[in-house]
Amino acid sequence: MIEINYPKTKTVDSIDTYFDVKVKDPYRWLEDDRSKETEAWVKAQNEVTSNYLENIPFREELKERLSNLWNYEKVSAPFKEGDYMYFSKNDGLQNQYVVYRKKMGSEDEELFLDPNTFSKDGTTSLDALSFSKDGSIVAYSISEGGSDWRKILVMDAETKKVTEDTLIDIKFTQISWYKNEGFYYSSYDKPIGSELSAKTDQHKVYYHKLGTPQKEDTLIFGGTAEEKHRYIYAHVTEDNKYLILTPRISTSGNKLLIKDLSVKNSPFITILNDTESDTSIIENNGSTLYLVTNLNAPNKRIVKADALNPNPDDWIDVIPETDHVLNVSVGGGYFFCEYMVDAISKVKQYDYHGKLISDIELPGLGTVSGFSGKKEDTTLYYLFTNYNTPSRIYSLNPKTGETKLYWFPKIDFNSNDYESKHVFYNSKDGTKIPMLITYKKGLELNGKNPTILYGYGGFNISLTPAFSIANAIWMEQGGVLAIPNLRGGGEYGRSWHDAGTQLKKQNVFDDFIAAAEYLIKNNYTSSNYLALRGGSNGGLLVGAVMTQRPDLAKVALPAVGVLDMLRYHTFTAGAGWAYDYGTSEQSKEMFEYIKGYSPVHNVKAGVAYPATLITTAEHDDRVVPAHSFKFAAELQSKQSGNNPTLIRIETDAGHGTGTPVNKTIEEYADIFVFTLFNMGFKVLPSKANEKIKG
Repeated sequence: MIEINYPKTKTVDSIDTYFDVKVKDPYRWLEDDRSKETEAWVKAQNEVTSNYLENIPFREELKERLSNLWNYEKVSAPFKEGDYMYFSKNDGLQNQYVVYRKKMGSEDEELFLDPNTFSKDGTTSLDALSFSKDGSIVAYSISEGGSDWRKILVMDAETKKVTEDTLIDIKFTQISWYKNEGFYYSSYDKPIGSELSAKTDQHKVYYHKLGTPQKEDTLIFGGTAEEKHRYIYAHVTEDNKYLILTPRISTSGNKLLIKDLSVKNSPFITILNDTESDTSIIENNGSTLYLVTNLNAPNKRIVKADALNPNPDDWIDVIPETDHVLNVSVGGGYFFCEYMVDAISKVKQYDYHGKLISDIELPGLGTVSGFSGKKEDTTLYYLFTNYNTPSRIYSLNPKTGETKLYWFPKIDFNSNDYESKHVFYNSKDGTKIPMLITYKKGLELNGKNPTILYGYGGFNISLTPAFSIANAIWMEQGGVLAIPNLRGGGEYGRSWHDAGTQLKKQNVFDDFIAAAEYLIKNNYTSSNYLALRGGSNGGLLVGAVMTQRPDLAKVALPAVGVLDMLRYHTFTAGAGWAYDYGTSEQSKEMFEYIKGYSPVHNVKAGVAYPATLITTAEHDDRVVPAHSFKFAAELQSKQSGNNPTLIRIETDAGHGTGTPVNKTIEEYADIFVFTLFNMGFKVLPSKANEKIKG
C-alpha cells in the first residue's frame, strides 16, 4: 500500500436554491480557473498523484511497452485538391501528424505542413484543413494547448507562404470556401471572464473575404436577441451555387436554411424552421437537393427536393428508411450508405436515383469510414478497423466496384492472437443491449481477468469497433476489453438515443451496471478485477454508476467528466447539451431527477468507493475541469477505507483533441498501472505467475 496525504481542500458557504430547495456547493471556489488558490490546489493534487504513480513498480516498464508499440507509421486516407493528392502521416512517435502531398502522377512525397513546428512542446495542433475550390489556397485552423478556441491561417498552397493576418477567437466551426474569393466560418463573441469556462451560447456565421482584415468580416447569420442558436455551421455546395446553414439550439436537432449564391442579394430560404429533426443537405444537382434526415424516419432516409420549393411535404424518397441506422458518404457521383447492424458496418452503393449499384464487400466484421470525394473523383478511399485490427486503407473504383488494399500498418501486434465475442444481455427493464468483448485467444473464464468496461451512452454517438494502441496493450497484458452499446447512443437510431436522455437517463446507468453484472456472472471477471472507464459524457456515466453501485468494481476511471449536473449548463457551451440532460432550472421534476444522479451531489460519507483516478486537463473548455475538481474533493473528504482517490490534471491540454503523443502515452501508462496495481498486481500481468492481493 502506498501512503497518501491528500491536500486539504477548503470549503465555502455557497448555496443555490432550486424550486425552494437549498443545495450546498462547498467547492464552488474551484470553478475559478484563473485564481491563485485553484492553481495551488491543482499543483498540490498533481504532486500527490505523481508521487503515488511513481511508486508503482512497473510504471516505467508499461510506459516503455506503450511507446514501443505506438512507434509505427500511421497514414490517413488521401484526398485530391488541385493538382495534388494530400495525406497525413505520423512516423511513429511524432506528437502531431504531418501533412504531405504528391503531385498527380508522381510518387514523390513533399512535406506540406508540419504541426510539430507550431510549438516547441507539441501542444499546438492542426485542427481543420480546407482548400479553395481550385486548390490553390488553403485555410487551416490550429488549437493551442488543447483549447476549443481556434486560430485560422491562410496560405498559398503552391508557395506554402502565409498570405494574411491570422484570424483569432474562433470556436466550433467549419471552414467552407466560396470559389477562391473567401470562406465562411463560425464563432462566438469573446466571453466576459474566463475564456476557458465562461458561457458561450450565441453562435454566429461570418464571411471572410481574402485580402481584408478580420474586423471587416461580414456577419451572415446569428447573434439576434430573439433566439439563441448555440451552434451554426455553414457549408457551400461543391458547385458554389448554394450556402447552407444548420442552426442548432442543442447538440440534437437543427433548422435548415439555404441561400442561392448565384443570385446577388438573394435571401435565405427556410427549409426547416424547427429543431425536431437532424437534417442536412449532402449533395445537389443544379437545383435538385439531396438531404439525409430523420424527420419521420428515426433511422434516417435520403430524400430529394427542389431548391425553389423545398417544403418537407414535397420531399421525395430516394433511399427509404430501413431497420438499420443510416450514415451517408458522397463521392464519385454516388451515395455510399453505411448501415449499422448491431454496431457492425454494412455498406451499399447507390446512384442519385436510388438504384442499388452494389453491396461493398468488406474485409471483415468491423467499422468502415470514408468513401467521400468530389463528383469527378475516379478513386475513393475507405478505412476498415475493429477492436483487434489496426486501420487499413482500401481504394475503390466507384464505376467498376474494384477494391484494392491501398495501405496497411506494420505494427508489432498480432491481431490473430485476439478475438471478439458479440453478446446480448438484458438491462434492468429487460431491454436487450449488445456488447463486444475482446481478449486474447485461450482466455480462461476464471473470474480473475483484469477487465475494463468502457461506455459512453449519449449524444447519439455510436461506439463501433475500432483499434486502439492503448487497448491493444491492455489485451496484451491479458486484459479483457468490454464495450456495450448503451441507450443514449446512436446505434439503433433516434429512439435508442432518446431512451437515454433527460428523465430516461437512468436507463444508461442501468445498461452499464447490467453489462458489469453479465461479465461477472459469466466469469470473465469479478468485482475485484473490474474497472469502469469512460470520458466526457462517459465520465458522467462512470461517476453516476460508482456512486450508485460502489460495490460493483474495484477501479473507477472517470475522464473529463460532466460531473456537476446542476451547473453544467452555466459553463462554456454546456447549455447546448440540454437535449440529452435537461437542466436543473427546467422544472422541479427535472431538478430532482438530475440531482438524484449528479455524481458531485451523491458522494456519501462513510462509503467505500472504488479506487478512483479522475483525469482532466487545465485547458478543457468543453467540459471544464471544475467538474472533476469538485468530484475529487467530495471523494477525498468522504471516502471510507483504503482505496485511493486521485486526480491527474494535465497541463497544456484540453478535452482530448490534438493532445501530443508523448502526453497521451504518459496518461495511458498512468491509467493502466493505477488500475492493475489496485487490482492487486505487483508486476505486469504478462510477467506474473500469480495474482497477489494487495
